[in-house]
Amino acid sequence: MNEDKHTQIVTIRAVSKVFESADSSTLALNNINLDICKGEFVSLIGPSGCGKSTLLRLIGDLLSPTTGEITINGKNPKQARLDRDYGIVFQTPVLFDWRNVRKNVTLPLEVFKETKEFSQEKASKMLSLVELNDFENHHPWQLSGGMQQRVSIARALSFEPALLLMDEPFGALDEMTRERMNMLLLDIWEKTKTTIIFVTHSIPEAVFLSTRVVIMSPRPGQIEDIVKIDLAHPRDIYTRENEQYFRDVSHIREKLRFTGATEEPASSEEFR
Repeated sequence: MNEDKHTQIVTIRAVSKVFESADSSTLALNNINLDICKGEFVSLIGPSGCGKSTLLRLIGDLLSPTTGEITINGKNPKQARLDRDYGIVFQTPVLFDWRNVRKNVTLPLEVFKETKEFSQEKASKMLSLVELNDFENHHPWQLSGGMQQRVSIARALSFEPALLLMDEPFGALDEMTRERMNMLLLDIWEKTKTTIIFVTHSIPEAVFLSTRVVIMSPRPGQIEDIVKIDLAHPRDIYTRENEQYFRDVSHIREKLRFTGATEEPASSEEFR
């Protein structure tokens, strides 16, 4: 997928975030500067508590920065939200159990008062994209965790946002399901050309999915390095056997060690 290096979707300048309580304050993010261009797939990685999810929530107007400025398509996050410039996929699918799959996907379009005909047409397109056409009349409680997350992705993409924010969406899935979801997400990214910002704790996942990986330091979170991933597209199961893939995984791991970050325990997915 070709990146448009001349079109910036997200601009972050000197952003810091302090959480205040009755008797203390915590500096969660310190002086974050980052540009993300149209068509990129950028992963944020770092130790627990480094502010990855906080940064994603600042971009998504779920939190406000203490200092600094964020723009999305040249707008502040609140205006970008009102203009439907981005969709969000959380760690859990956050689906409504009383609505079937199709009605969960059409919910944002109903909120935006789109016509029924348009909403149904868009839902059909999105369900096809996430391979859930045969389950449109099922309810969330009848689906596996991976299928529920696919519904969440379809809902977030239903209004064709320029930017998709994803906060560890596959963290709770088993290894085989997670691998399949990685492949599906890359396919969706290739087809929709949506810019994606993806939070993960998994180094192999970040390398496999991304065009760039942003490495963050322990709290207060700062950007320690940005690693460009030059693996060819389209990527497939054999990408994980590529020497460059192993080099990138090892390089990012060393960078995280250098920052003083605690590594995740080794697992069977370590070099997927």
